[in-house]
Amino acid sequence: MSSPAIFEHSLDRPLILPCGAVIKNRLVKSAMSDSLADGEGNATNAQARLYERWAEGGVGLSIIGEVQVDHRYPEKPGNLVLEKGTDLYMLRTLAACASINGAHIWPQLGHAGGLSHLPISKPKGPSALNIDNFECAGMSAVEISQLPEIYAKAAIIAKEVGFTGVQIHAGHGFLLSQFLSPLFNHRQDKYGGSIAARCRIIVEIIDKVRDAVGNSFPVGIKINSTDQLEGGLTEDDALEAIRILDNTSIDLIEISGGSYFPGAESSSEGALKGPYFIEFAVKARCLTRIPLMVTGGFKNCDQAVKSLESGVVDFVGLARALVIKPDLANDWLSGTNNGPDFPKFESPPSGGITAWYTMLLTAIGNDNDDGFKTGLLSAIHQYESRDDARCNQWIQKFSD
Repeated sequence: MSSPAIFEHSLDRPLILPCGAVIKNRLVKSAMSDSLADGEGNATNAQARLYERWAEGGVGLSIIGEVQVDHRYPEKPGNLVLEKGTDLYMLRTLAACASINGAHIWPQLGHAGGLSHLPISKPKGPSALNIDNFECAGMSAVEISQLPEIYAKAAIIAKEVGFTGVQIHAGHGFLLSQFLSPLFNHRQDKYGGSIAARCRIIVEIIDKVRDAVGNSFPVGIKINSTDQLEGGLTEDDALEAIRILDNTSIDLIEISGGSYFPGAESSSEGALKGPYFIEFAVKARCLTRIPLMVTGGFKNCDQAVKSLESGVVDFVGLARALVIKPDLANDWLSGTNNGPDFPKFESPPSGGITAWYTMLLTAIGNDNDDGFKTGLLSAIHQYESRDDARCNQWIQKFSD
């Protein structure tokens, strides 16, 4: 076990972001699609309680995954939506519960683009594509030009209801990640071609969001180190994107990887034991002064401390580890080196593990996690049945 002095020096040390906001420690609950909105884009009491649990558990920052800026292009029908007509009272409740104990709470501003949920969307990406079983339409130049304002309006709502920052989602194969990837982006105008051109819409969104929320409100971004897809974003291009981001007003860059594109490998496949993206972060550290966060593969406290003590990483992102043990941050901050006891699944069916974790998130939000004994097949059934019902709600709410 590492000494308490090391823990105090690294994990429990505050960090001042470029905008001046202070994150109280270096442990972040990274974004996951919690699927706990009400099927009409609104927050729920269970969602508020889920993020309150993580704030009680000691994290410095929680990021709410897949918060949509445009209801026409959601990732799932359980997503939050930050648009005119959203229930602001419940958003305020969520923000207040999630920011206790000095924790930050940021919605991840997303747009699923070509990966929008088919039952409730007509997917559109940077370019029209038809690859195997994947098909989407292409966005017009006018539609692209509207994106910065759409993101800015969502960020304004986030600030007004009490969220303490926002993260722009440019990873995992969703719209802004699609713009970065030559596999998805075949445009021949100013938004396609070189990596600088493919980054253009992201820079425009950052600038518009910053103008909307002011200089002292945190604006982060999540970006892929690679798509792990043949013909997709390469590591060299991802590093050039980091160099470009260094010239923006971004306060925190989260490094991740992989894609939800059908057939793509998960980030954990073929990865070495331990954190997945540290080697990329070493290269990125040379290109930017902006704080860096790495998410994926942290199994115990020693790995987190080592990464922070190296000077390469400023924040450690945890996702499924904090689903298994919501108060894990408090353990690590106190010097306990235990890792979460991850379940082992034998030959899991497609989508089973995601469904299992999602239903455990639901249990945590209802304070029923101590007795959670749901198996994979039952989790899939509950997950899919709930999504089916929410799709009907979504269509009724957003009938345009």
